[in-house]
Order: sequence, then structure tokens, then C-alpha cells
Amino acid sequence: MNKVKNGYKLIAYYLSLFIIFIGFILLLPLFMLIFYPNELPYAYCFIIPGIGSIIIGFILFFIFKNCEKKNLERHQDAVFVVSIWLIAILFASFSSSFLFSFLSSFLLKGDNTFTQCIFEACSGFSTTGFTILDVEMTPYIFLFFRDLMLFVGGVGLILIITCAISDRFGLRLYNAEGHNDKLLPNIAKSARIIFLFYFVFILVGTVALILCKVDPFDAFSHAIAAVSTGGFSTKNNCIAFYDNVWVELILCILMILGGTSFVIHLSFFKGKFKNVFFDGEIRFLYITLLIAIPLGALLLLNNCVGIEIDSSSYLNCLRISGFNLISAITTTGFSNVSFGSTGAPTLPYAFYVIVILFMLIGGCNGSTSGGIKIYRVVVAIKSMWYSIKDKMSNKRLIKTHFYLRNGNYIEMDKNETNSILTFILVYFVIFFFGSFLISLFGFNFGESAFEYASALGGVGLSVGIVSASANPGVLWIIMGGMFFGRLEIFIIFQALLRMVNDIRKKEC
Repeated sequence: MNKVKNGYKLIAYYLSLFIIFIGFILLLPLFMLIFYPNELPYAYCFIIPGIGSIIIGFILFFIFKNCEKKNLERHQDAVFVVSIWLIAILFASFSSSFLFSFLSSFLLKGDNTFTQCIFEACSGFSTTGFTILDVEMTPYIFLFFRDLMLFVGGVGLILIITCAISDRFGLRLYNAEGHNDKLLPNIAKSARIIFLFYFVFILVGTVALILCKVDPFDAFSHAIAAVSTGGFSTKNNCIAFYDNVWVELILCILMILGGTSFVIHLSFFKGKFKNVFFDGEIRFLYITLLIAIPLGALLLLNNCVGIEIDSSSYLNCLRISGFNLISAITTTGFSNVSFGSTGAPTLPYAFYVIVILFMLIGGCNGSTSGGIKIYRVVVAIKSMWYSIKDKMSNKRLIKTHFYLRNGNYIEMDKNETNSILTFILVYFVIFFFGSFLISLFGFNFGESAFEYASALGGVGLSVGIVSASANPGVLWIIMGGMFFGRLEIFIIFQALLRMVNDIRKKEC
């Protein structure tokens, strides 16, 4: 019992460090006042929650700093990871005040409800990109804060704090958050390499967009949103605002970079091209896009209603199909056309189905993207193929099953395969259940499925269900999808079961 209680004290100790870190994150938007001094009246929206978070963090630190620094008990690492994400969302939405009552940093601006503030913060840290703000009327200091949420959420909260804790414990947490793609034996060195790639991609993307005559702040925001596969835009019409093929091409490259494993990036820059081109995920991604983009263009040809780009030209349809399908499978959520409003679709229904499928599949394992992940899809397809093949072959033969990963043939582990198939099944159960719940608010099931697939995959594309006028119940359902999708489901179940079990035994 004492070991279990000490585990929760250790969780509180590490959480105190993270809360201090969140406080400094909340203060960073004040940097924008150098460039936009007229937004000084909004400074208190970040000073109050930032200073409050730092104070709360230091109080917890001094209370629990003498706790025994040992490993956590089984599944307590899951409790820690879930707690970190909840606190990040909470402190991004709330500021500390008398007796620890909170006012939202968005709510302090006076334009949004409590639910909408939580929703915006959840969308940011989960890198989903749904928004209920009129972004063109929103001050730059708030837009920069949204970029910060995407940056931190995209690279992963656990990866950020591994420098403050032991490497061994950091690896456990990194794995608990759903990662199994360590670049180097040392997790801290892996974190530094990931940050390096992350910064370089954003910097190069920003410069490239500026060269396309995009406003520097907008270029920076869209580069972060593309690489983090978050999809927040500074324009209400998203990328359609620019109507620029070169801007769309640059963003496509950034989205693919964000949706590709950092292990693949490292292999490429080390000159290990075999690892890049002989990888099951990469092959699946590009083959799928090569098939789906021309097919999507055929579906769009002369079948679009009220969109900004002429759909009578097949080249234009390729442009629409390519940009939006890349955005969907990398779970970024950018769009260069409107997906319509509820009850008024602008694109063919078959194209919506492809987009939903791509949002559910998601990007590569070890990337900033969400969804089921291509790695799991590849293993599931391989498993089904081998199952059919084995039933048709000589049962006396000893067969070994492989999949291609990083230039090597990896033997498929039966337990891992079963775990992946279970994950996919649970993912679809949650998807259909969430879609059903949204449909209870008066939307047809197709619209509900699109919106919830977007939430669960961390995409942010919308057919109009998510809006400033949306029912709070709908927003909470979609928030649940964003949270489950970002933490990949099982870790939340593990954390809940562990806490319920400890409470029942009175051990926490």
C-alpha cells in the first residue's frame, strides 16, 4: 500500500514540474506584444494563468519534493500521462484566482463560453484544429497562443518533459503515450533530434511561404500547423483564402513531412535510403495517395457545388483531391475548398467517404499525425492476407510471417498482431458510438460520422457541425473523441481502471 501511495506522490511531484512548464508556456504569447503593442490590453489573459500556474507548480513541488524517487507501480505511468494532458488542457483554458477558482484565458477575452474555451484548448493540444473562433477578428496574441498549443501538442507533452526526469522513466512514459519508435538508445537524445527536425521543417516552411507572398505571421502559423498536423489557420476560409497552387504545394510537403515517422527522417538524412524506400508505411502512404488522388479527381469532375475552384477541369480536380486527401491522411485538417455546412454538402458523397476513410487511417507511426496509424493498418492487412494464405497452403509447412519496416523484414509477433487488431476494433466501436451520439442532436449519420472521424483522428475538417453556435453537448462529445484519439484509447482505460482499483482499495 505504501508503494502505491508513494507512486501517486511521485506523480504529483512530476506534475508540479509540468505545471511550472505550462505556466511559462502561457507567458510566451506576451512576446507578441513587441510586434503588436496595441494588444497590450489582452496581456492579463496570459499573465494571470501563467503566474498562477507557476505558483501552483512550485507549491506542489515543495510539498512533494521529498517523496521517494522510485519507479511507478503498474499502470501508474498511464495515470501520469493522462493527468499531464488533462492539466495542459485545463491550464490553457483557465487562470488561477482566489481559492483556486479559474477563469479561462479565452473566456477572459469575454467572447466565449466555458465549454468553448475548453474545446479550443483541447483542439489545440490534441493538434486537431477544430475552432469556434472567428480567427480573422482574433488578436495576434491569441493566434500565437494557438500555435504554441499545436507546437507542444504535436511533438508530444511527454517528449518535452523527458529532460526533467530520468531517462529510464522517460522511456516508460514515452512508450505509455503510444510511441514505440525511439530514434536512439537514449530517449533524451531522441527528443533533441525530433526537436531539431521539427524546428528545421517549420523554419524552412515559413521561409518558403513568405517567398510565396504570404504574410510572415500567417506563414509561421501555417508552417507550424502543417508540420504539427494541427490545421489551425489564421483565415476563416483556411487555405482557400490564398487560392495559390504554390502555397498548397508547400503545405502538402510540410503535411507529408509531419505525417511521416521521425525515424524515416533520420534515416533519410543519414543517407540510409533503403530504410526510407523499403518501409511498409511509406509504401502504403504513397501507393494509397497515387490511387486515391486521381480517383477522387474523377469523382469531383463536374460534381461540385459552390466551391471556389472550377471543377470542370480535371487538373483543378486533381488539385482539390490531392490537397484535401493529403490533409486528411496526415490528419492535418487544412482545406482549399469548403466541405459545406450541415445539410448542404458541396462535394460528391463518395469523396466524403474517401476522406472519412483517410481520416480514420491517419499517418505514420512515430509522426505528429493521429488516426489508427498506417503501421497498424499494414500489420492488420498483412495478418489477414497471411491468414487466408495459410488456410490454402499445406498445413505441415512451417511458415514465418513478415512485414517491411525501415528496410528490414520484421517477423510478425502474434501477441502484437492481436493487440493491433483489438485496437482497430475498439477504435471503430468508439467511432460508430461517437457518431451515433452526435446524430442524436439532429444531424444525419453521414455528417456525424465525418465530424467524429475528424475528431477521433485529430484532423479538424468539418461539415459545419463544429461552430460557435454548436450545442455544448456536441462539443463535449467531440472533445472526448479528440482526447481518446490523441492518447490512443488504451492508456485512458488503463489509467481509469488503475485509479478506480486504487480508490476501491483506499490506496490513493
